[in-house]
Amino acid sequence: MTRRLVVVGDTLLDRDVEGVVTRLCPDSPVPVLEETTSLDRPGGAGLAALFAAGRGFEVALVTALADDAAGARLSSLLTAAGVRVYALPLAGATPEKIRLRTRGRVLLRHDRGGPAGRPGEPGEAVVELLAGAAAILVSDYGRGVARQPALRAAIAASDAPVVWDPHPRGPAAVPGIRLATPNEVEVRDLTGDSPGGSRMAAAARGAQGLRQRWRAGAVAVTLGGDGALLCHAGARPLVVPAPAHAEGDTCGAGDRFSVAASIALAEGALVSEAVQRAVAEASAYVAGGGVAAAVPVPQLVPAAPGGEAVPAGPAGPPPDGVVRVGIPAAGEVITRVRAAGGTVVATGGCFDLLHAGHLATLQAARQLGDALVVCLNSDASVAALKGPDRPLVSQADRSRLLAALGCVDAVVVFDEPTPEAVLAWLRPDVWVKGGDYGTGGGDEPELPEAEVLSRWGGQTVVVPYLDGRSTSGMIAAARSRRRLTGGAR
Repeated sequence: MTRRLVVVGDTLLDRDVEGVVTRLCPDSPVPVLEETTSLDRPGGAGLAALFAAGRGFEVALVTALADDAAGARLSSLLTAAGVRVYALPLAGATPEKIRLRTRGRVLLRHDRGGPAGRPGEPGEAVVELLAGAAAILVSDYGRGVARQPALRAAIAASDAPVVWDPHPRGPAAVPGIRLATPNEVEVRDLTGDSPGGSRMAAAARGAQGLRQRWRAGAVAVTLGGDGALLCHAGARPLVVPAPAHAEGDTCGAGDRFSVAASIALAEGALVSEAVQRAVAEASAYVAGGGVAAAVPVPQLVPAAPGGEAVPAGPAGPPPDGVVRVGIPAAGEVITRVRAAGGTVVATGGCFDLLHAGHLATLQAARQLGDALVVCLNSDASVAALKGPDRPLVSQADRSRLLAALGCVDAVVVFDEPTPEAVLAWLRPDVWVKGGDYGTGGGDEPELPEAEVLSRWGGQTVVVPYLDGRSTSGMIAAARSRRRLTGGAR
């Protein structure tokens, strides 16, 4: 049976922009950073999910993503790391934290995304996911996911051990959690306790107050390089010192701590054992170089071709010179349709040598809703699937041809072997497959995208495909004719 760790919380896009400073701005006494590299990674609950991946558990992340480029990038990064993304719709923008750095030091942090939006309702698949979890980690970053009523009810109803990593702007933990993992500052903010007495006394006082208020089994207060203090039902707190005091970047150390504790509890450890393991892992994480060393450098997602994306208008042929290609264009379409209570339809494929069979599928798909987004395999993805001699038509040309069709509202190019990442971001109401699925009777094959669509209650359907039309057939016929004519044009 698959063991599943479920992470619940707010996900942010973290971007580190590294550069060099050699001069001051001529019109203001501030340094000019000349960018050399940039690196994107999931932050918040997304970073916790990334830390949990590859630890012997299937990792699922319940979060909220907006219909924007940051949401799409997060979906791509998390899916590539093996995390199953269950994305709730998010009003507003996906939050971003951009750090401008030089020589390992942060010059400025630029936050984008504005006030927290309100996450949408979780679907049936999310409720079932939480009910069947081996452990649940709530990684709250104060932007609303942990406050969602239906989600809180599902967490409270689960029999799995729950670890709650709180935020001062977030809600109280649901009653009955196994362990809360605030740091010292968060304990003071959450309890309103004024400093008094020794550091350990203040931490113990705050932890006991939180434990009683939240009806939690235990509270572990993280103390940075000094380890953690655990308050549980016993009369005296347990102090777990760090194996060694490590200097370094502590960004993500709290997430590493809470993930380690969650995995230990899922494996049947006592709370005290889980905290000891968490202290050891967080200490080793900081000593080993922090997030830069722990998170693999993600592959850059190629920019969508076709020029500058523009807001999509109503369905119909686009105006001259306008190409509805790319994540911003698709985001405009789905935001507009959802705001009007409409239905978003998506389909996908290589669409190499566009033919009448493709057109029939696209036209049938468009009739099922209020907008159609085509998920298009990139050149690299087509070559991996079809062989090094494909595609015959570049992704730039394929995307422009598709976007010019009156039945297509937007095109998104994806680089992965499957459209899972882009679907987790788009969250279409209907996914359409063209072909002979479901026409043979008996036990019919499940559409490969069905599991992904089930995460938000989407529906997979099949539309008829015109017989005798296929790209492979067209290529074979052209090569045969070329041989018969001796290669003459």
